[in-house]
Amino acid sequence: MTRILAIDTSSAWCSVVLSLGDVAPLVRHQKVSAGASQLLLPWVEELLSEASIELSSLDAIGIGVGPGAFTGVRLGVAAVQGLAIAARLPVLPVASLDAIASQLTLSPAFITSGAQSFVIAVDARMEEVYWARYLCTPNGLPQRQGDIHLTAPDGVDLINIDFLAGSAIAEFGDRIFSSIPKPLASSQIDSSIGVNASGVLACAQDMWSKGLQQDVHLLEPLYIRNKVALTSVERSQLHG
Repeated sequence: MTRILAIDTSSAWCSVVLSLGDVAPLVRHQKVSAGASQLLLPWVEELLSEASIELSSLDAIGIGVGPGAFTGVRLGVAAVQGLAIAARLPVLPVASLDAIASQLTLSPAFITSGAQSFVIAVDARMEEVYWARYLCTPNGLPQRQGDIHLTAPDGVDLINIDFLAGSAIAEFGDRIFSSIPKPLASSQIDSSIGVNASGVLACAQDMWSKGLQQDVHLLEPLYIRNKVALTSVERSQLHG
């Protein structure tokens, strides 16, 4: 029985899940307008109290490390650093696109589609997209094929892809389909899915089973983009 606390604050949602292995996970998941800082730690305390367990009795903490909203990613990582150090727990860092991929493969629409190869594409702001390709596996989580990329919308590679999911679809529309002759059918698209702690949990559980937990002192955000703001000159060029 693996006992894992999973946290994600890398998007506009604050998301916390506590899994004790043999019962349904306890979940808190809410959209936040001004950041997750006021909700995150109280939610952790609530879930631990509800489960009648001490933080130090858990096996590990899973955390979404991005890429995502700069402030949110830093908040989540900093909170988990504090929790893990205090309770002497290892951590399981999960890339946000991997978490979304794990959630997607459990969705009825994806299962019905019979897709094997897919892309997760997330709006990265500044007219760019975080994206990665995945392959389904027979008895486990989907496997990412290579790195997470950061490109313009027309740089997303959809060749030989069966399914596309993520917030970049709604943000950029047809621009995201530039690499293929025609857009995918609506049954091959999920534009509403986003990252949450349940996806982080699934990846964290898989990492734990493979012995991939880390010392908390090695924990750091996953930054694909080093520059987090456009200069005024770049903004004027962008909007012409």
